[in-house]
Amino acid sequence: MFGMTYARASIFYFSDVGRAFLLKKGYSDATATVAPPLLVSTIVQVVNQPIVRATVTLQDPSHHLPNVVQSIKYLYKHHGIAGLWHGTTAGVLKTVPKYCTAIAVKDYCEKVLPMPQNPNAPTYDRDMLVRSALKSITAGVAGAALTNPLDVIRNEQFKTHLGLRATVSHLYKEMGWSFMGRGLGKNMIAVALPVGCTIFFTDAFIQYSQHNHQ
Repeated sequence: MFGMTYARASIFYFSDVGRAFLLKKGYSDATATVAPPLLVSTIVQVVNQPIVRATVTLQDPSHHLPNVVQSIKYLYKHHGIAGLWHGTTAGVLKTVPKYCTAIAVKDYCEKVLPMPQNPNAPTYDRDMLVRSALKSITAGVAGAALTNPLDVIRNEQFKTHLGLRATVSHLYKEMGWSFMGRGLGKNMIAVALPVGCTIFFTDAFIQYSQHNHQ
């Protein structure tokens, strides 16, 4: 939980800070939107990979491991230090597009969704929260749906210890292209919900802080 919490907080915070910085330096809107989450989410994924790897292994009942620490020790003992970063390529390919997509969709929705015009209207706060909810749901679902195949590949790598190409080949032989949709419903809960909630509660907190400041 700590790993995912700090990861999401870092990605969204530094993406917003980076976007503002790049726009100030004269970079295009597309570059300012994509570059910060691309860089930050890549760094976070590489740093977080041993925890992700250990967590997925921990969920495998055949290993009978009690906690993440023991899972890391087990992986190190049987696969060496490289085993802790096994699946990093698939993890980066999954995580980076997910957050780049979610943040790009969030920023796009911020531009196109109508903004309540009268701050003094009795429904202003409610309308702003509804707007934030629409933005959050759209960004979360887009990020989760578009990267679901990479999530399947990463988890399969953890189970089989195969390389990226061999894993894709194995999945295709076993399921055909339908493997790309495997676990999509669960991924919506595991990915879309937390990402959407992060965006929504961030907006709600900012709105609450501005209201108190006034």
